[in-house]
Amino acid sequence: MGHNVHMRTISIRELHLKTGRWVRHAASRGPIVVTDRGRRVAALQPFDASVISRPLPNREAAIRKRSKVPVDSAVYQSELREDR
Repeated sequence: MGHNVHMRTISIRELHLKTGRWVRHAASRGPIVVTDRGRRVAALQPFDASVISRPLPNREAAIRKRSKVPVDSAVYQSELREDR
């Protein structure tokens, strides 16, 4: 996000109250700086598909690859009951 003299600045409260309006504004008119008590904390800017360099990881596949518990959970439950 280059230097833009006319960049709009809004507070977190303004963003919270009218999120849709500010997202549409950023998409059509350019970046918006979001402040928290006067301190710059974030920026809304138009989406640029060219900056996406790699796809998001397939989390479901990663979960399936994890090793399964080698023992049926019923074994653990019965052990817990015996300890009572």
